[in-house]
Amino acid sequence: MDLQSILTSVSVVAGCGLIISIFLSIFAKRFAVKVDKREEEVLAALPGNNCGGCGYPGCSGLASAIAAGQAPVGGCPVGGKTVADKIAAIMGVEAGDFVKKVAFVKCNGTCEAAGEDYEYLGPKDCKSAVMAPGRGSKSCNFGCLGFGSCKNVCDNDAIAIVDGIAVIDPEKCGGCGKCVKTCPMGIIELVPYDADVKVACSSKDKGNITAKACKTGCVGCGICVKTCQFSAVTVEDNVAHIDYDKCTRCMACAQKCPKKIITVR
Repeated sequence: MDLQSILTSVSVVAGCGLIISIFLSIFAKRFAVKVDKREEEVLAALPGNNCGGCGYPGCSGLASAIAAGQAPVGGCPVGGKTVADKIAAIMGVEAGDFVKKVAFVKCNGTCEAAGEDYEYLGPKDCKSAVMAPGRGSKSCNFGCLGFGSCKNVCDNDAIAIVDGIAVIDPEKCGGCGKCVKTCPMGIIELVPYDADVKVACSSKDKGNITAKACKTGCVGCGICVKTCQFSAVTVEDNVAHIDYDKCTRCMACAQKCPKKIITVR
């Protein structure tokens, strides 16, 4: 190949490259996605755990929703009031009241309290155990299985397995909700940090069945309902529930509960 042919080839390639770069530049400007500067600032203010506890796909999803006005500035359960205040300043709004929430295991079926129907020999994992007959070996079909699937996903080391049930340290809990989503029994819920009274049972069986399965199970007797002067306690599906918006933390229900499953912190 002579020199002229080489120069011609180089010129053609360079020309094509120039034309393509011009088109790409025009295309990028024409179809560029505008990013709200506040979204970037909100994302920077978030803790970056990407736990999904806010209900959005990671911190970037929450930041986008907050910037678009589709999520509250206090939407991050892990960041708490400090992060809520920072984001409120970025968005130019009031942060409002922030209710810190922590996870709570609605079961008090310890090894001594809960009966066993058989010896479970399968994988020591709640998601495996729940597939066994009766949703596990415990006589109560709604109790904590005690194998620690919730503990395994906790980033704050806030969960321990004590005497056959999961116990959560509210001082360590970040309120991300990972354990809530992981528990195959659905017995972990997020409650206000200052909720001094909580029902430690999830059984939906009738009282006589629950009483046979667990010494500390709620029998749905309704004494707590009659005791509460603020209509904060109800019995639904044979188990007591507390409305924390109405509860005054007077402890009357806990004192009267014959099974002592309304715990007091």
